[in-house]
Formats: sequence, C-alpha cells, structure tokens
Amino acid sequence: MKQMRICDCVVAVGTSFSSSRCVSRWSFAMTQREAALELQSDFPTIPLLHAHSARGLPAPGKKGVMLMNRIGPSSSTLYVSNADGSNERQLLNNSVYEYHASFSADGEWITFTSERSGDGNSDIYRSRVDGSGLEKLVATPSFEDGAVMSPDGTKVAYVSTANGYTANIWVMDLDMGGQRCLTNTATVKGVSWSPNGYFHPRWSPDGNWIVFSSDRNTAWTGHGNGTGWEHTQELSIYVIRPDGTGFRQLATKSGYCLGSPNWSPDGKRVVYYEMTREDTWNAHRPEDLNITTSQIVSVDFATGLDRVEETSDSRLKMFPQYVTNDTIGYLVKGPIGDLGLNYTSDLTSVLGSMHSPAWSPDGKTVVYEKVGTATRPMEKPLYSWDADWDYRFTDVFPDLSLQGKLALTQKQLGNSSIVTMNPDGSNLKVVFDVFSTNQLNASLVIQGLAGAFQPAWSPGGQWIAFGLGSWFQERAVYTAWIYRATANGSYYEQLTNGSVNSGFPSYSHDGTSLVYRVWGAEFGLRVMNLTDKSVQVLTTERDNLPFFSPDGTQIVFTRKMNATNFDVCTVRPDGTDLKVLTTSGANDAHAVWTADGRILWSSGMYGFRTEAATYDDTFQPYGQIFVMNADGSDKKILTDSMWEDSMPLYLPNAVLN
Repeated sequence: MKQMRICDCVVAVGTSFSSSRCVSRWSFAMTQREAALELQSDFPTIPLLHAHSARGLPAPGKKGVMLMNRIGPSSSTLYVSNADGSNERQLLNNSVYEYHASFSADGEWITFTSERSGDGNSDIYRSRVDGSGLEKLVATPSFEDGAVMSPDGTKVAYVSTANGYTANIWVMDLDMGGQRCLTNTATVKGVSWSPNGYFHPRWSPDGNWIVFSSDRNTAWTGHGNGTGWEHTQELSIYVIRPDGTGFRQLATKSGYCLGSPNWSPDGKRVVYYEMTREDTWNAHRPEDLNITTSQIVSVDFATGLDRVEETSDSRLKMFPQYVTNDTIGYLVKGPIGDLGLNYTSDLTSVLGSMHSPAWSPDGKTVVYEKVGTATRPMEKPLYSWDADWDYRFTDVFPDLSLQGKLALTQKQLGNSSIVTMNPDGSNLKVVFDVFSTNQLNASLVIQGLAGAFQPAWSPGGQWIAFGLGSWFQERAVYTAWIYRATANGSYYEQLTNGSVNSGFPSYSHDGTSLVYRVWGAEFGLRVMNLTDKSVQVLTTERDNLPFFSPDGTQIVFTRKMNATNFDVCTVRPDGTDLKVLTTSGANDAHAVWTADGRILWSSGMYGFRTEAATYDDTFQPYGQIFVMNADGSDKKILTDSMWEDSMPLYLPNAVLN
C-alpha cells in the first residue's frame, strides 16, 4: 500500500480514519482542483476564487453594518421590442433595477417595479413607452410589485406587503392617492396556518373585475413530494371587483399551480399557465428546466368551465397573454435552448433571454426584462429596513471572532473554501482550500452542493472549525466531515471519520468543545470534547445548524418538526430545557446569536412574494430575516424583499474603524 508523510505522521493512502486526521495544508493533491477548472466551463455563472470588492466603511450615525446574503439577480433591465423581436431598445436611459412591467390599456404607459430606492426595496413606477415621463406611483419600505393600470387609466392594481407583511392585492386611485386592500379582508383571506399570498393582478377589459392567483388555504409542502426543505406552491385563479365585492374562485386543480392569469380582449375568457405543484420547484432550478412541463390553459370567465388547453408540447411555458383575439403569446422558459417568446399561431418565435414578457394591447410591442447573474460584490450596499444598521451583502456563513476578524465560506464569490479578512475587507486570506484533501466531488463543488461550510472561530481566535463535504439533498448520498484549521492556514485536522455526514460546527464559549449535527445513519446534535475527541449525544431528532450562545448556556438550532416544517429551538448543553421558539407553519432556520444574546434567523412565515415558478436559479425564494429575544419573544422582521435573504451578522462600527 502506498504511503505518504503528512504532518510527521506516516499514513497509508486510502486509510479510513477513526480518530483525528492531521494534514499540512501544503500536502494537498491537485486532482479535484484540476477537475474543477475543467468543469467550470459547464457552469459558467459560478466563479472559482475571486477577491472580494470590500468597502468596509463604518456607518456614521448608526450602530454599524448588518451583513446579509441575498440570492437573486444582481441586475435587471427593461427592454421594449416589436413582437417579432426586432427594434429592441432599452426602456429607460437611467435604468437601475427594473422588472415585471405591463402596458396601459391605451398603450401609452408602461408600469413596472423598480428597486432604485435601494437593492431589495421594490416600488412601483411608470414611464411613457419611449422611456420619458418617469413617475413614482407607490414607494414605501414594504414590498410592492406587479402593477397594472385600469382600462380608464385612473387606478392601478398591484401587490404589496403593507399592513402585515403578506402579499396582498391593492388598488390605488392615481388622482386622489387613496389605497384599498382587496384581499386582506374577512371575506377573502385564508386560514392563518396556510400560505396566504395574492399575486399577478390583471384588470378585465371593462374595468369591472380583477383576476389574480393565490395560494390561500393550501398546505405548506416541500419539494421532492414533500420531503424537501424548500416549499412548492399550489395556486388557483380568483376574481374580485375593484371595490372588494364579488370574490370567487374561477379555476383550480388539486395538486397543480395555476398562475399569471390574463383576459381575452373581449373579457369572456381567462388564460393562465398550469403545471404540477412539484414542478413549481423544478421551474426555478436550472438543472431541471429541460425536463419541466407546463401548459397554457383558458377557461370561460362567466362559469369557470369550457377548459381549453391552448398548448400541448412538453416545454415549460409561462406568462400567457392574448395578443390578438385568437392568438396567445407566452414565454418558453425551458428547455434552455428554446428560451424566448412563442405564440399559439404562426407568428414567429423569438429566441432570447427574456423574463416576464407583457404585450401591448394591439399585440405589436412587447416589454420584458433581462437579468444579470454576476454575484454582488462583498459589502455592496443593500436597502436598510432597520434605521440603526446599514445593510450590506456578504457571502455565506459569515462569523466574527472575538478579536474582530471575519471568516466566511466563499461560495458565491469563490469555490466554497474558507477565507478570513479584516472587517474592512483587507488582508484576505484563504485559510482552507476546498480541494486540499481531495475528498470532494469537483462537480458538486462547482454546482454549490459541496464545500467547506460554516466556519466557526474558537474563542481565542487561533482555530476555525468547519464542515467539509456534501450538503443539501446530496447529504443522503455523500458524506461530510468536521475539520478545524489554524487561523493562519498552516495546519488543519479532520475531527470526524465520515461514517455519518457531519457538519455545521460551533465552538463553546470556553473553546473546549464543538457542537455539530449528524445526518444519515444517525441524526441529531453531537458535542465533541476537543481534548480527548470524545463525543456526547445531545439530541437524536433531525436537528441542524447548531450555535453556542455567547455565554455558553444555550445552543440554538433548527429542528425538523414534521415532513414540511422546520422551527428554531434552544437547548442547554446538557440536553435539558428544550424550547421551541417559532411556530409559523413555514420554515424557520439558519438561526445565529447576536453578541448581546438575541437570535437572528430566516423565516418563510409570511409566504411567497410572487409566484414561485417565475423565479430563476434560486432555492427558497421567500426567506426574510428576523430577530427575537433568546426566549422567542419580541419577534421583529428585518427585511421585506422578494428575494431569499439570510446569513445575517452584525458588525458594530467599532470593528470597522
């Protein structure tokens, strides 16, 4: 058997380790790194190692900076073209971040969503079709989206999370400014334990009705037929009058998602896309776009009957709209090679990277957005919903040492290795290269499904612990190990043997032990004594993401409560005093401690902000960041965007100066 010398120990290559594994960082094999470089061409949107574009400036007049991660496009620009794709031009000369546009009934205006007040804060604007006359219609710290003007041009219907953080349909008078919520009423709103979002409003041609989609009174259901973490979405089609009367369900299909409804020119039919509930997950996962199917369907408005499937092919089709009395335009989202505008008649299809198209009333012009997928730079300013803190972007799993040093997994900006830096972005250092041990599948690393996750500082700042392996659903197939490395990157050691997938470690306040989770043949939380490497079983449920409190008296973690629900819990290090802190029915997870002993976490308790299938290249597209006391009291929402927000970390001004 071939041997190699590592860290003064002679070890047989291929040996399975039953105790700690000592390895100098300079003795890594290059096999997986070279494979990753070759594989990168297959996943061009995911970079390998890049330096951060850190700003690191203090926040004058505030407590400091809250770092957070966001999964969503980094840019979005509106374009207008002829229906055949010719004469494409950018709508606005001063485009900032715009999407979800629609034409007015007279074809003179385009209404759209803009984040020009700050990255993540969506407001409603309109402009002339030539881009002139830019006008702000609705702009608040709440999420506003999906606006469409009434046929007479006096009102606008839109989606907003105002007055309760759930997505509802609102109508505003453009002359007087008065606003009315149509769906958060006793007549309309669903039961409190289910999703309760309302999306994609569209006026009838006579202005007497508004059609929309909703997931009210449906169950929270994970993908993978209920086994996955991220939720799928079941939508039905509803109508209501602009004064809030006449609410009724127009179309529904058990186990299916019916979305993005639109009217026929004569107002007699409503068209929408239809897909299985499970496919609402596949529709925003790039690896599944080529195998996901939907159909364009229309029904009679008066009865909800006379259901007609307007398409029959196996492609993923969305955003239907009548462009003539008998022709429907729509977007093909997959297969990827077919992405673009299509029609149910013999009109020419248009290939291109369009998103959420909307046609003019005469069907001759179309508006759509094109998005950018480059990762936001480190510490890019984001919209701040909390006046005490400046919000800025970070890569994943940030952790601040007691000595004021920042560590994180460089997943979006790199190859899921562990890096450290000063909070101002200087002195960037790779502490552990993900390919150092040659234990990971390079393809999974490039796809973001494997890597060195969740660095955790020791109290003295000499060590960083982390999990190395495969995560998400890959944990059922591949293993993961607990490692720790010296802060200067000169040495690392393997602490678990890989017999069970182990990850997400956290140091105790005195540095003598690590808590981490295991998943697979065993489940639950484990505590390792770092002196003798003995392991104590703390819990045996499907628990995850544990963190010791700053004073060492509690461990916060996420528990899978049932097939579709995860909650944030705390427990004493001796296994006593278990408390469940969240009970929303949606997923609550990724909980971390603040320096003063509060808990930050991400939650889906307020549901989706828009139709799940319309997102691109994302996982859980509705997560918002919250903070609460250690006993679960005084819960406060800290973000209100349409994107997946998570991984919060407070950086006081003192560490940025």
